[in-house]
Amino acid sequence: MMGGEESGGYAYRGVPERDGILSNLYMIDFMVQTGKKPSQLLQMLFDKVGPHYYDRVDLIFPADQRAAILERLKADPPSLAGYKVARVNRMDGYKYELADGGWLLIRFSGTEPLLRVYTEVTDPAAVQPLLEAGQALLGIH
Repeated sequence: MMGGEESGGYAYRGVPERDGILSNLYMIDFMVQTGKKPSQLLQMLFDKVGPHYYDRVDLIFPADQRAAILERLKADPPSLAGYKVARVNRMDGYKYELADGGWLLIRFSGTEPLLRVYTEVTDPAAVQPLLEAGQALLGIH
């Protein structure tokens, strides 16, 4: 079992700290055992779970605008960039779960004075329009 987080790397059960060196050793071991290059391993993953495309935008915002931004996020849009919003999850920010299985997440950074807009979808052409739709929701660019 493992988990990951963008600013700290991967975490493994039984290992008390996130560990990039261990992650690299696991990757090299996996490559040796399978005889595959990283690009082939990625294709193996896509074959198993389907393709996905991800990107994020970091936005600096005026601190005095935080309340107004949060107010704007209360309105749940029925769609984003032409993709139907199936559900909004507010557990850690505003995650707009799309009907096709993709998502857009807007959240304030917990460590920096930034707003982050993330998306992960199965169509690479949807990434930029969704990031732009997220920025439009915020009213900042």
